Amino acid sequence: MSISTHVQRYVAIKRGLGYSFADQEQMLRKYASFADSFGDIYTSTARMIEWASRAPSAQRSREWLRVVRHFAISMHAEDDRNEIPPGEAFGRAKRPRPHPHIIAEVDIARIMDAALSLPPVASLTPYTYHYLIGLLATTGLRVSEAVGLLESDLTSDGLLIRETKFRKTRLVPIDQSTRTALAEYLALRRRIGGLDPHLFVLSTGEPPDPASISRAFIKLARQIGLRGPQGERGPRLHDLRHSFAVRSLEQCGSDRAAINRHMLALSTYLGHACLSDTYWYLEATPVLVRQIADATEAFRKGGAL
Repeated sequence: MSISTHVQRYVAIKRGLGYSFADQEQMLRKYASFADSFGDIYTSTARMIEWASRAPSAQRSREWLRVVRHFAISMHAEDDRNEIPPGEAFGRAKRPRPHPHIIAEVDIARIMDAALSLPPVASLTPYTYHYLIGLLATTGLRVSEAVGLLESDLTSDGLLIRETKFRKTRLVPIDQSTRTALAEYLALRRRIGGLDPHLFVLSTGEPPDPASISRAFIKLARQIGLRGPQGERGPRLHDLRHSFAVRSLEQCGSDRAAINRHMLALSTYLGHACLSDTYWYLEATPVLVRQIADATEAFRKGGAL
């Protein structure tokens, strides 16, 4: 049976499942015609890669290979003589990371103050947002980690972050000012916040969800003039994490040894799976870029990095 016949059957199955599959069908028919010209009756890794390499760009080659690879997986399930090409034969597609908005400390303070006016007035909710935003700014925690905190996770050694993004648990040290602020919040929370074991709760007695916090942050940023009208880009809640990381790195100056030591510590502190995720922050602000440029110029003139 020819590859074209298998493709015809595969497309019919996909259509039967409700997929339009128009673009994929066009690609698969072109591949089948190419494979049939060599007399192939089973999918061949070499043939699929050779065909995909004829695409007009590396991005298109990845797309072509992805489509025929899914077809090959289906064929292999029926007959293991069908080969499955490696998914990254043309490398990984690189998605550009959004440029972070580094929020000034004075603006963070303004957002925290504005949070105290959130409804319901005279309830726990505005205080929860006030202290939660403060914690995110001073620790760089992910919002999901912060809302998942229990009262018992506030220990004498710091905050215990359980089951993080990468299914790991880590201890995040906090300074005395953060500890004092959390003690103030807890005293208030115990008076009017109910019995939920979570550290941060709303007037409903339940913890806030990340999406609601993100929307509230955007609303507050607009309220103080830090963001434009709806539809315009501006600081997001996650930028508190970016700001924490960048400010922390700026304190190292251009001392490469200090940066490397601090980078490893910061990567662990932030809970990054890869150190490269932390090195990305080196290009995040003009201050860091200037420090790197100064160090590079010193090295060019005979100094040391």
